[in-house]
Amino acid sequence: MATGTVSGPRQARISEAKDPLYSEHRLPEIDRLRGLVMVLMALDHMRDFFDADAMRFSPTDMDRTNVFLFFTRFITHFCAPTFTVLAGVGAYLYGAKVKDPAALSRFLAARGLWLIFLDAAVISPIWSMGSGRIELGTLWAIGCGLLALAALSRLSPRSVLLVGVSIIFGHNLLDGVHAADLGALGPWWSLLHEQGKLPLGAPGGVIYPALPWIGVAALGYGIGPLFHEPARLRDRMLLVAGGAALALFVVLRLSNFYGDPHPWTTQRDSLFTLLSFLNVTKYPPSLLYLLATLGGAALALPALELAKGWIGSALTVFGRTPLFFYVLHLYVGVAAALAFVVAQGYSLTDIAGWAKAGVPPPEAGAGLAGAYLAWILVVLALYPLCRWFAQVKRRRRDLWWLTYL
Repeated sequence: MATGTVSGPRQARISEAKDPLYSEHRLPEIDRLRGLVMVLMALDHMRDFFDADAMRFSPTDMDRTNVFLFFTRFITHFCAPTFTVLAGVGAYLYGAKVKDPAALSRFLAARGLWLIFLDAAVISPIWSMGSGRIELGTLWAIGCGLLALAALSRLSPRSVLLVGVSIIFGHNLLDGVHAADLGALGPWWSLLHEQGKLPLGAPGGVIYPALPWIGVAALGYGIGPLFHEPARLRDRMLLVAGGAALALFVVLRLSNFYGDPHPWTTQRDSLFTLLSFLNVTKYPPSLLYLLATLGGAALALPALELAKGWIGSALTVFGRTPLFFYVLHLYVGVAAALAFVVAQGYSLTDIAGWAKAGVPPPEAGAGLAGAYLAWILVVLALYPLCRWFAQVKRRRRDLWWLTYL
């Protein structure tokens, strides 16, 4: 997704950068933030692949988790909301560039359908272990957001912002509606707001119900005009909005009144009580989950302007090749994990049995420390490929299909 153009002193700074990846007059903070969340996302997936406990219990299970495991999971909560809101921002900036509402709608609809297809056909086999089940996850949610924006983009950005904020703040009012109570309509409700089965008896399930993510994408589109403002004003507004979101999160979470279907509770000690306080709901993303993650993203974006040198360059590379990195890291990671477990003496039949029963032996895999090592190695291994692909996309503007990769 394009991230728009800039003007003034910041444009000059970007143009003068030696790294060719900075030569497109883009906002580097957006690419860096997107790259950061892609790298963090890879950590969560390597934990899924290499740590047997990922299949045995949830890292947010207060009775079984530990602090290191909990925060490994918690920091990756920021990934999907940040990427989705940036997709909305990118949609606005792309529309401002092409100045053709019909073309924007067509592009967003095509992009959304493409992401949904990829999720069902390319990504689902990873999570279903080749069983043929369709697991609608991250790309499905973002794709639905873009499909919604294909229609909403005909409205003013302010109207789209109002739609997004209304969904984010209001969707938890629907928590009392359950698919099990809706009969044949239940699976259709699962597509929108509750994890569950797929409609029409299709094998698989819905991991990311779409409605809240549509709200996040609409929020991103609605704040798009902010990225045409001078950098100082934009950064100040982001810092104020991020701080306000986090403050509201604390107030609402302390009250246990609204915003998350799972209230926090007093635990065995003060540290685990804090973990319970932070343990907000991702499926679907609750208001409190989104306040915490999007508030953090709003604070991080201005800070990433300071990420210079090789760190900023590396994050930019991953931020400009997100879909390419996403698909590659999953297949490389799962292949490496399978090879590792086979080297431990287990067979593919054993692994298939674990996938079905969800109870691998605790000694299988490399543990959480091994997952961290695998994460570092996979990210380092994919960096040259992503850098090459980013340069190809920059050079070959004549290849329209590269915008879909």
